[in-house]
This record gives sequence, C-alpha cells and structure tokens, in this order.
Amino acid sequence: MRNQLQKPAPHLSATLALAGLTVALWAAWLGWDQHRDVHPDGSTTGPYEAWQVIGLVLTLLVPVYWAASRQYIVAAVLGTSSGLTAAAWYDWSDDGSGLFVIGVGMVMIGSLMVTGLLSLLIASWTRRAGSSRPGH
Repeated sequence: MRNQLQKPAPHLSATLALAGLTVALWAAWLGWDQHRDVHPDGSTTGPYEAWQVIGLVLTLLVPVYWAASRQYIVAAVLGTSSGLTAAAWYDWSDDGSGLFVIGVGMVMIGSLMVTGLLSLLIASWTRRAGSSRPGH
C-alpha cells in the first residue's frame, strides 16, 4: 500500500516543476517588455514582439517533450497551462478595463488544448518508438 501512495509523487513533482519553469520562462521572454509601441499614425502595438512569443513557445517545447515522453501527460498539460495562466494573470492584471480576464482565459484554453494535443502526440510517438526497439 505504501508504494501506491508514492506513485503520484513523480507526477505532482513534474507538474509543479513545469508550472514553475513556465512562469520563469514567461518572465525571461515576456516579463521585461511592458511598454506598447506607438506608431506615427497613432496606432499602438505590443507590448510583446512576435519573436518573444515564438521564443517562449519554442523554449516550452523542451520541458513539455521531457514530461510527455515519460508519460507524464497530465503533468505536461496542467503544469504548462497553469504556469502560463498564472503568469498572464500576474502580468496583465494591472489593466484598468478588466478585459485582461478574457485574454487570460484565452491563454488558459489555448494552452490546455495545444499542450494536451502535443503531449498526446509526443507520448504516443515515444511509446511507439520505444516498443519498436529490439528486445521490446
């Protein structure tokens, strides 16, 4: 019975580690750029550039692959999505209009869907690749 109680520990640890790493990566890629760019025609963009968001996504692929390839699919999905959602909430919550909640909701739903699909694909691919090795 003691072994059954210890089984969730690696999954919980992986989930918490992924959430913390995701928040740290958000801060590294997006946390330092907080100003909108005003163009000559008066329009504004930002605060993030496309390369920053692409860098964040590509960097997050590494820990998601690590977790999903070890069959920690729930940890990959929940850790990454909760980290992105918490970081977005913290980063955007100073918006006076309150519309940041919609953006945070979109980050949460989008990250759950994409990370879930990606984790399932990685887990399936690595399981299939592992079973095709000699001796399996």
